[in-house]
Amino acid sequence: MRVRRSFLGVVGVVGVVGVLVWLVATLFGTGSAQAAQPVRAPSGGAAVDVPAGVTAGVAVFDRQTGTFTEQLNTRTQFRSASVVKLLIALDHLWNRGPDYTLPAADRARFDSMLRSSDDASASSYWSQNGGGAIVDRMVSRLGLTDTSGPSAGYPGSWGYTALSAADTVRIYRYLLDGAPAPVRTLVMGDLRQSTRCGTDGFDQRFGIPASFERPWAVKQGWSGFGDSGGCTGTTSAASGEVRDVADARAADVDLTQRALHTTGTVGAGDRSIVAVFTLQPTSTSFGAAYTNLNRLVRSLNVPGGARAAGAWFGTWGTDVRVRADTTTSSTVLTRLPAGVEVSVSCQKQGQRVEVPPYVNEWWAYLPLYGGYITNIYVRSPDNELPGVPLC
Repeated sequence: MRVRRSFLGVVGVVGVVGVLVWLVATLFGTGSAQAAQPVRAPSGGAAVDVPAGVTAGVAVFDRQTGTFTEQLNTRTQFRSASVVKLLIALDHLWNRGPDYTLPAADRARFDSMLRSSDDASASSYWSQNGGGAIVDRMVSRLGLTDTSGPSAGYPGSWGYTALSAADTVRIYRYLLDGAPAPVRTLVMGDLRQSTRCGTDGFDQRFGIPASFERPWAVKQGWSGFGDSGGCTGTTSAASGEVRDVADARAADVDLTQRALHTTGTVGAGDRSIVAVFTLQPTSTSFGAAYTNLNRLVRSLNVPGGARAAGAWFGTWGTDVRVRADTTTSSTVLTRLPAGVEVSVSCQKQGQRVEVPPYVNEWWAYLPLYGGYITNIYVRSPDNELPGVPLC
């Protein structure tokens, strides 16, 4: 396991202590992976925590009351990254009634695209069904106002489709309240089974699934992070993403900053629809972007959502392994994105681990991942984490 030197200053327990978190980080030197100090932005009478340097578009719609509880830059266009797979999926199903069944091979491809954000599947449908014409059709069918296909220079780059938070809410409202029942069951069923890791090796448990207990259903999006997505430690380039940054600057939407988006539903009966789009500086690591987005989502008023339990701490190191038990020989469940904040619900003593100059026999349980990491890689002044109960 590769590690970097770090002071082990506490980086934070949730929410109202945001400013103290930043102060402690400043005093104890938590390293480049620590997210920037949050700043406040007006949001429909509430306050959304938008970390400094982050551009965000946010919409939270309460289906029970028919009102928005959060709105921030709702009509700002972002490059959609993999969120456009919702439109690709709906278009593919559009004329397949009345039962909307798919042949076995097609169904496997469809499920992989939505559950594990498989880019090859999306590219196959994009080519098969007319490329940008897919977006044009869905704009007309759903009455989308801020959505447009990739610019002329990038016809094959479905991830460069322009999409807003407001239009994303419209897409989910159609899925939940307007789509034929078999379509709703198929698409939402896949989103409820979103896998921990995408097929490209990126960790998908950010934003909604990191911040709320089930039930939730999500379609995530990410773009521009290269090969730094956690999970397996290796990734492949997104097939819908273009790497030519110089040309990308001339496109209709920002293609240079790093994009990380979380969209979906939260609560029993899919009570709330949540759409959060972010653009982050090109120097932002995936772990830091992940942390920024999680902090933003945790600040939102999401009716029906049960907040994820646990205290939030920063981590350090690269490819930190989450294990099934408190020994280095136990099964590796996944790897953390470098420098990400994690929620710790409890801790217990286990195998003594040495990473000079540190030695620690305490292990932290991460409910989001269903496993343990050695406390050596948790930013804390003591081996035993303060305020965290025993498992």
